[in-house]
Amino acid sequence: MKPIRNSAKAIIIQHEKLLLTKNKDNDGFFYLFPGGGQDHGEELKETLKRECIEELGVQVEVQDLVYVREYIGKNHEFAAWDQGVHQVEFYFVCSLAQEAPARMNGTNPDQDQIGVEWVDIRHLDDIRLYPKPLGHILMNNEVNVRYLGDVN
Repeated sequence: MKPIRNSAKAIIIQHEKLLLTKNKDNDGFFYLFPGGGQDHGEELKETLKRECIEELGVQVEVQDLVYVREYIGKNHEFAAWDQGVHQVEFYFVCSLAQEAPARMNGTNPDQDQIGVEWVDIRHLDDIRLYPKPLGHILMNNEVNVRYLGDVN
């Protein structure tokens, strides 16, 4: 059995657009919130700063923790290959530490990552975004939800 993994994720919004990593698999493009796994001895905020440099190529200022999501692979559409995954994700509101460059390139992007994209919040339903419920929350500006549970 694999251990439970902690992950820190960034919610970066500017001018009604959400900054996401663009990824590709056999089903086409999908989008994820920037961030990733916490290393032993690393605070979640430090994890997020490191991961944003790796995936986006920019420094972020980490603000408030706003959502917690669990992902238990065996319960979702990717159970065939994610069955042993149990991840707890901590979503923080972040801002860019400096003006975003025209083209962002991470120093160590994830395996499926092909780029970075600003997506209009009103159009989050038009893309394959994970976790989908968080896209709905952001589209509806519902800030009262904190613990999302085991969702995909």
